Amino acid sequence: MILKQRNQSCSRMCAHGCGSHIGKSFLPLEGRGPSSDAGWGCMLRCGQMILAQALVCRHLGRDWRWDPEKRQPKEYHRILHCFLDKKDSCYSIHQMVCLVCVAQMGVGEGKSVGEWYGPNTVAQVLKKLALFDDWNTLAVYVSMDNTVVIEDIKKQCNSRAGESRSRAGPCGRGEEPASGQSCSEAEGRTLQSQRPLDWRPLLLVIPLRMGINSINPVYIQAFKECFKMPQSCGVLGGKPNLAYYFIGFIDDELIYLDPHTTQQAVDTESGSAVDDQSYHCQRTPHRMKITSLDPSVALGFFCKSEEDFDSWCDLGFQQELLKKRNLRMFELVEKHPSHWPPFVPPTKPEVQTTGAEFIESPDKLFESEEEFEILNV
Repeated sequence: MILKQRNQSCSRMCAHGCGSHIGKSFLPLEGRGPSSDAGWGCMLRCGQMILAQALVCRHLGRDWRWDPEKRQPKEYHRILHCFLDKKDSCYSIHQMVCLVCVAQMGVGEGKSVGEWYGPNTVAQVLKKLALFDDWNTLAVYVSMDNTVVIEDIKKQCNSRAGESRSRAGPCGRGEEPASGQSCSEAEGRTLQSQRPLDWRPLLLVIPLRMGINSINPVYIQAFKECFKMPQSCGVLGGKPNLAYYFIGFIDDELIYLDPHTTQQAVDTESGSAVDDQSYHCQRTPHRMKITSLDPSVALGFFCKSEEDFDSWCDLGFQQELLKKRNLRMFELVEKHPSHWPPFVPPTKPEVQTTGAEFIESPDKLFESEEEFEILNV
């Protein structure tokens, strides 16, 4: 999103999607771990934001706006349940941390509960958790080596490879949950009749490094062009140990939501309704100079249909981000590179998984994030 005038209201920018904040007093992570993600969970929370934005576009449309005075559709409440700080919510902090810890089995110096994660790690976690989500049927594609392969994306989105080979999982059931239930607590009887026949909605995540210690100025215009694309659902990034969710720009300043306000975890046990006030930004969003941004980011785009994705590809070729061959932010290619391993659409692991099949390569999961080191807090 772009605002052309500084005095133009920014509040409408926050009314579109759902926000996420650092939580406290939730059930301990991994059973005996911390009960708050203050100091380390900000990038995970930003990952929840970009995914929530995709789900809002998926079920409510890009023109939907949150109004606290109006009754919201059932899909809205179901989306909120996916992000509650509970172990049985599809995209909870518990599920995200658990997946990172399981995925690191056999990895020398991996991540653990309480460590800070960078944008690429969070993108990989979202990709894996989406495999267990039978309601949203979302295909999450994370580009590799700054290259987006059109053939691979269409293969993934036109397949049902993400469906379960077994019925268990954090979001492996598809019926509408009763009031107060998480999305994983419903039965799967409606799943067969409601699955899309063709294209699975796509969340495309492109991890990038646009410089060494700071953003190379040659990428700034192309970076701003990404926010203009109608498929944009924001950018993960920020500074070392300070992650933000970027949603647009004004001139040479980025507009972002800050997850660092610590809030009490929402309690759904005492009642059936979810207090949704804390899931939305009710203040003017923050701004920062583009040149102050750390060069490691992850671009997010949502394509609900194949036509939507084709339009994104056309815009990518036409606009600044892919015009100049030697200054491109990333490559967009038609065919799978011949020197790469064959592409196989990701599938949900068996229930008896040891964690090794959650990631194709441990090196890829944690690559290019040395610049995001935990600082003294």
